[in-house]
Amino acid sequence: MVEKGRGISEDWLALWLGLFIFVLSLGVFVGADLLGFGIATSVWTDLSKALTPVSKAYAGLGGIGSLIATYLFLLVIMTIGAALLRAKVGRFIVGFTFVFWVAYICWIIGSWAHIALTTPGDMQKFGITWSLKLTPEAGFIVALVVGLIVGNFFPRLSGKITEAVRPEMYIKTAVVILGGFLGVVAAERLALATAVMFLGLCAIIVAYLIYWALVYLIARKWFKFSREWAAPLASGISICGVSAAIATGGAIRSRPIIPIMVSSLVVIFAVVELLILPFLAQSTLWKEPMVAGAWMGLAVKTDGAAVASGAVTDSLIRAKAMAMEGINYKEGWIMGAATTVKVFIDIFIGIWAFILAIIWTTKIEARPGQRIQAIEIWRRFPKFVIGYMITFIVILWVGIASAGSMGQIKTAMGEGNIFRVIFFQLTFFAIGVVSNFRKLWEEGIGKLAAVYLFCLFGFIIWIGLLISWIFFHGVKPPIVG
Repeated sequence: MVEKGRGISEDWLALWLGLFIFVLSLGVFVGADLLGFGIATSVWTDLSKALTPVSKAYAGLGGIGSLIATYLFLLVIMTIGAALLRAKVGRFIVGFTFVFWVAYICWIIGSWAHIALTTPGDMQKFGITWSLKLTPEAGFIVALVVGLIVGNFFPRLSGKITEAVRPEMYIKTAVVILGGFLGVVAAERLALATAVMFLGLCAIIVAYLIYWALVYLIARKWFKFSREWAAPLASGISICGVSAAIATGGAIRSRPIIPIMVSSLVVIFAVVELLILPFLAQSTLWKEPMVAGAWMGLAVKTDGAAVASGAVTDSLIRAKAMAMEGINYKEGWIMGAATTVKVFIDIFIGIWAFILAIIWTTKIEARPGQRIQAIEIWRRFPKFVIGYMITFIVILWVGIASAGSMGQIKTAMGEGNIFRVIFFQLTFFAIGVVSNFRKLWEEGIGKLAAVYLFCLFGFIIWIGLLISWIFFHGVKPPIVG
């Protein structure tokens, strides 16, 4: 965990940071609201109403006070982390301050209603007539673009903040917290249609076995990528985008630039899918609504974009079914199918990372006559995934064992999730800063995008549709009335 003279690794630090925030979020179970000061950013048309503390107990702070409190809290724990990393603490404080404020302003911009809203109902509610329909995850794209500008056109500035530009540490910390949030969703799904859950589980297992192998094979044989490139790319395209690419990179010990490049492509392509697939589903699958929902979960590669795609599809298909046949499907079931499938995909990230760690140590990098020891698998296994699995299992177990505590669980994980979103935001700004266009081109970003484009629109979307049809054909949401 700690090498002499070098300090703790980012992998271990991310695990402990994520677990620390997770434990603090559990304070609500003993009447201690320890993270309620966290800043929540809503979709807005009036900027003065965009920021609020996540807990009403801290309403007195106001939006700006909550934002400052969140910054100070993160500054303290991240500075302690920087010291454990043996980083230059003074430079880290300066750099983190810049990274935090720029990244969060990007999140606020991305939450503007004309950018973020996705459904006609939401636009009507806000009194607007147009939107780019990018979801609040547009904040990630804004941060990525701003980071690219800083990294490529302001080299002196990027050099001064380099101690705090640590995309891998930020994303790994976020993934640990994400486990608890997904535990809530999974626990809630247990109380819904068991058949839908079972079908979703079967569908994603098939998708893993087909998607990953095909993308890996195409990247290796047709585009001539090395294993170091092909594995994170296969995970990023076929499983769960950013989180899977980072976990896979850790498991096979790829260079940090590789999962970072894959992650930037994941977000961009997820937005493209969000703008296309729901409308395609409305025109072709309105008589098979649950197939359409599951398709969104299998095809769209970031959590927010997948759920948003499910929400848009839910709205579009219910409207068309009512107009064409007078059928009023109950709201939320189509989106629920997308969410259920996506949750199971996310759950398997840790298992997949473990499998890849074993394969790489025993088969890919094993030398003739050399016996790989179990300790090498442990060294290679991404430690932050352990934190992800801990937070997921704890919340899932509590949710199943004590259904009456679901309200407290949602409150706790809602507060923790605020910090997960912030770490994601920091990640994408940092990715932009470290992504030098010339170096990226030399590393093969153009060819990487070509693989992504070919695989995603060439077969992943259509295989996802086929799998969704096989498992969800004939399954219909409840009808209102």
